[in-house]
This record gives sequence, C-alpha cells and structure tokens, in this order.
Amino acid sequence: MTTIAGTTVLTGIMGWPVSHSLSPAMHNAAFASEGLDMAYVPLPVAPARVAEAVAGLRALGFRGVNVTMPHKAAVPPLLDRIDDDARAIEAVNTIVVEREELRGYNTDVGGFVAALREVVPEPLAGAGGLVLGAGGAARAAVLGLTRLGLSRCTVVARTTARAEELVRLLQPLAGATRFTVLGFGQLDAASVREADVLVNATPLGMDEALKVPRVLVDNILRDHIVYDVVYGQRPTMPLERARALGARAIDGLAMLVCQAALSFELWTGRPAPLDVMRSAARR
Repeated sequence: MTTIAGTTVLTGIMGWPVSHSLSPAMHNAAFASEGLDMAYVPLPVAPARVAEAVAGLRALGFRGVNVTMPHKAAVPPLLDRIDDDARAIEAVNTIVVEREELRGYNTDVGGFVAALREVVPEPLAGAGGLVLGAGGAARAAVLGLTRLGLSRCTVVARTTARAEELVRLLQPLAGATRFTVLGFGQLDAASVREADVLVNATPLGMDEALKVPRVLVDNILRDHIVYDVVYGQRPTMPLERARALGARAIDGLAMLVCQAALSFELWTGRPAPLDVMRSAARR
C-alpha cells in the first residue's frame, strides 16, 4: 500500500489515455518494496496540452515521469537534453527532473534487449532478424537487435516507404547489419523461415480484429525466437504458436517490466526490484 505524505516525491505516467496502464502498479510496488517515500500516479494529458504538462513537472516538484502514446515523439523538443537512444529513435519514454533540468531518455531499447537476454542468453552475432512494424516500438526493436550483432534484418511494414524510413534513420547506427525492406503484401514464407528472431512490433494481435499476417504465424519454427511487444489478457497468435512448438518466446509484458526497471533506476539511482515489479504487473 502506497502512503502519500507531505514529503512524498512524485513520479507518474503521461499519456492519452493512461487508464489501462500497468505502470502505477509496478512502480508503486517497487517503491514500497524499497522503502522509498515515492509515489507514481497516472497523468492523462491531451495532445494539445503536452508542452504545458512537461513544463509543469519542474513547478510541481516531480522527480520524473514516463511518457507513453501518443506523446513519445512530441516530447524531445520540450526537454533540455536527451540521451543517445532517444535521439536515435526520435522518441522519449522517460523524463528525469534533475536540478531544474528536464532530461529525456528512451528505456525501450534497453528494455527490449534485457527481456530478450532473460530468455536468450547466448550470443546472437551473425543471426538474422525479422521485425514487423515501423513505428516507435519497431525502431527500439531494430536498434536493440543491431546492438546484439545481428548480421541481417528484414523490416516489414504496411508500405515499403515506412520500412525504408526506419532503415534510413537507423542505418548509421547499425554497424554491419544488412537491411531488407518489405511491405506486408511482400512478406513470404522464405523470409520468415530464414530469420532467427521474429519480432511483432505492431499493435496487431491486441484484439481479435487486428491479426498478425498469417504467413508469419504459419511459418514459425521450433528453432525461432519469437518476440511480441503486445501484452494483454491472452497470448497473441505468434506467441501461442511459438509456445506450442516449444520455441523460445518473449511477450510484451517482459519488455514492459524491463523498460520500467530502467526508469526506476534513473529516478532512484538504485537497482530495481524486478521480481516485485513483474509480480505486480501480472496481478
């Protein structure tokens, strides 16, 4: 149970909407577990009021906030400085208020990699990846995969133009990784089967009306590593098939917990109680 007093340091999550967020449960459980006089609150902010809300963090004495959809791309120009990952993918998901300075970070890249490493500890240098999507989550996934040393990565988006834009943005940071871009209609069985790591970085799969392309699901193999950034009440179709085959699978809840842990560490300067946060998210 979180107790708020006159000395309590505030953090929160800024988005539109935020009523569905698991972050308050995770962070308040973590603060309580560590004996910290801190609290985490939902902050519903309409898109037209983002600049006012960010500026108000200093005046209200917040330690920081998480930033979620649809504000991640709008926030960077409003801050005093941003870290390399936020600059690379042009999105901020964590703000830290440090001596009146607003600092922006992106913990999605680190969270993506940390959740993958929990399930796949061996090196992935030389492996191939396939990422479905071209938005912020896909950018974090592609950047994370290139840092793990993948030799090739196929980016699949609704149009090749969107996939090409992602590659243009990240190619300078991708080292020796070779890219291929495909539209949804060009995705075929060979492209899926030739990859080692399959990532769904789209909202597809969040409900029955939004389905991941069938060609991806039908060609998942036991040797694949399947990663879906979506989290919800039930597994998505790629995760269901992967688990049925005995393939290694990572869901969006794992990534959510790992990126939240990195935000916790930025605000508190101490290691996050991962098990406590994971348990709170699952409840």
